This record gives sequence, structure tokens and C-alpha cells, in this order.
Amino acid sequence: MGFDTIEAMSLINKHVLMSGTDYFDDGYAINAHMDDKIPVDRVKAAQEHAKIAEYMQSAGIAVSKIAAPKNCQDGVYTANWALIHGNTAVMANLPNIRESEESYAKDVLKNLGYNTIKLPKEIHFSGQGDALPCGKYLFVGTNYRTSPEAHQLLEQYLKLDVIGLQTVPQTNSNGSLVINKVTGWPDSFFYDLDLALAVINQNTIAWCPDAFTAESCKKIRDLKELVKIEVSLDEAMNGFACNLVSTGKSVIMSNHAPILKKALIDLGLTVYCPDVTELLKGGGFIRCTTLTLN
Repeated sequence: MGFDTIEAMSLINKHVLMSGTDYFDDGYAINAHMDDKIPVDRVKAAQEHAKIAEYMQSAGIAVSKIAAPKNCQDGVYTANWALIHGNTAVMANLPNIRESEESYAKDVLKNLGYNTIKLPKEIHFSGQGDALPCGKYLFVGTNYRTSPEAHQLLEQYLKLDVIGLQTVPQTNSNGSLVINKVTGWPDSFFYDLDLALAVINQNTIAWCPDAFTAESCKKIRDLKELVKIEVSLDEAMNGFACNLVSTGKSVIMSNHAPILKKALIDLGLTVYCPDVTELLKGGGFIRCTTLTLN
């Protein structure tokens, strides 16, 4: 086996699925980044989405595009539809306002030849947005968009070592948990794990220690075999630094995270930085708009 073949096998995020911005909106604020009083410029959102796809292709990623699910304000965020590993797609159980995306996503993936698995309805699961494969590990969020009960099932179905992680909750001035008014679920500024942790290659992650509880920080630090790039709270929260797509050679990431960008360039990666502002109004970013197929 030649070097080029070995290198190709080690790449990640080689093929992604992207939907469209046809119905993108922020009329229902289902996460801590959304403000339902700020109007959405759908034309600009479409331009940003097209630029993300263009940079994906420049990075050598195959992009499959499908029509946006009708009348779904968050349908552009395909990352939340499922988690795919091999030929298996574990389908998401999304917040109430996004439930109509679920059957659409299942049909799309079945038509692409995937074996789809649906978790029990009472078990929340946010798909790839909250479950990030890294070599033999699967980092999975908990308590906000993914139920703790999902962890064992993911390990059973995908044969990966699940590392359950919790980011810090959003609290009010009294220190009480903030419950999202639309979903009825607890909220966090890092409601999906891909806002706090990114997989750069099969043995390297970028993560924001300040985004995690002390117990979860220890879990990550105890994985001695992994290379860990630390991301500041400012770049994670205000620059959406961790919400990126990496092939292991190239990275498509925020243009508002210069420290992480330099760290990745210093590792020898090629970095692409589209300007994304409109899609942020839905609380999503670059990683959120892509579902990894392979």
C-alpha cells in the first residue's frame, strides 16, 4: 500500500451532505445564540452557505447537495439529522420545533443506502452536532440536546468507545438553570458539543476547557494519547472557533478565531475561512451545515 493510499485512508470528513437555506429563519429561538427579534437575510445566508460548500470542495471534500426540508427553519443544519459511522446512520430525536425534519432526513439517508436506526422517542439525540468520532473514540454531549441514556446505545450500535461530556449550563442571575422556552429543555451556550470541541484528525482535537464541567475536563485530559489544542473561551463563544470541518489536511473554520487558526497552520494544515454572520442567527455555523457521510 503506497503512502498516498495510506494518507487518503486516514483523512476524515471526506464526503458531506448539505441542505439549503430556502426556509432558514430564527422565528423560534431554540438555543442560547438565537434572538427571534432579529430578522434573517435569507439571500445573504444563501451566499454564505454557497461559500462554505465552495471551500469544502477546495479542501477536497465531496459535497452532496439536497433540497431543504420544506418549511423547516433549521433544515440547513444537516449535522443534527444523524450520526453516520460506516453504513449505519443513528437518526436524531430533535427538539419539538425540528421534529418535521426527522422523517425527511431518514428518507434521504435510506435512499443513499444507509441502515437507519431510530432511538426511542424519549431519548434525545442531536446527531453529529453532539457526537464527534475521533479514531476509536466517540465524544458525546449530555443533558442539553442528548440524553445520557443515548450513550450506551451509541456504543452498542457503532462499536466506538463513548466519552460522555457535559458543557457548562446556562444559568440566570439566581444561579438556576435556564430552561429554553421553546424546547422545554435545559440550555447552554454550548448546547451542542461541536461548539466546544472539534476533531482535527484521528488523534488530535481542539477544545475549550472553560466550556466544560470539571469532571468532563478531567475525562479529556486523561486521554493521554490524543493531541489537544486549547481554544480560548472568547474564540469559542464569540468566534465559534470549534465549529469547524477538518479533513486532517485542510480545515474550514471561523474567520474570527485567529489564535486557533495560527495553531492549525503551525501544524501544517491548510485553512479556509469563509465569512459567516447570517447563519449565526440560527445558532449554527460551519460544522452545523454539513453531515459527514464518510
